[in-house]
Amino acid sequence: MPFASPENFAKQTVASIQGYSTLSWRAITNLFSRPRYWADVYTQMDSIGVGSMPIVVLTGFFTGCVLALQSATSLQAFGSVSLTGNLVALSMVKELGPVLTGLMVSGRNASGMASEIGSMKVTEQIDAMRALGTDPVRKLVTPRLYATVFMLFFLTILSDTFGIAGGALVSVALLGLNGSTYFHNSYRALQYGDVVQGLTKPLFSGFIIATVGCYFGMNTKGGTQGVGKSTTQAVVVSSVFIIIVDLLVTRAMIGIFGR
Repeated sequence: MPFASPENFAKQTVASIQGYSTLSWRAITNLFSRPRYWADVYTQMDSIGVGSMPIVVLTGFFTGCVLALQSATSLQAFGSVSLTGNLVALSMVKELGPVLTGLMVSGRNASGMASEIGSMKVTEQIDAMRALGTDPVRKLVTPRLYATVFMLFFLTILSDTFGIAGGALVSVALLGLNGSTYFHNSYRALQYGDVVQGLTKPLFSGFIIATVGCYFGMNTKGGTQGVGKSTTQAVVVSSVFIIIVDLLVTRAMIGIFGR
């Protein structure tokens, strides 16, 4: 595959940013005008939210287990094993819960959106929708955007809960800590700013997952091979964006709440 010249690469990059921004803006503003496809929104909520629950629960639970083991090993050198609950709760709520949930949902749903919409694009179903007077962005992108943002918020809460529960299981069963003390320390460690920070990140992650997946799906070219390429690009780009935005949101929240 020949390399593109710097000029063509710059033009393609600017065109991609412009196309992505336009698609995202149209998807956001479509909710404030008719028609609204609520049935599609509910369908996507079921597919994205309920369908992602098993992988989110398992990821959060075993992350909490591993985090408790690692924390206890490090804290044992300082004689502070009782603070394991503090570390697990802060790590899960502020960072690991939102990021891992975003990455898991990205791998499952950004790829699904790109492949589904990409298949419709290469088989000219999207062109047929336009010919029948239906806006593809309003019909396909907007329901996925709002369903992803809404459900990822609750999936993150679920991941945090099971992560803390996994840490409690390891702390009580393997480390011999008191369960009541563990949960008390976990509760006392969390402050208002920590919870706000942890629940703000999934809003951005959900937006990234839906818009990136739909963007690559809507711009699929080249038949079935193009669908596979769009699917791969959607997962890679959305995962990288989630991590970058996580850094920016964390820095902003530290500036606001001081922790």
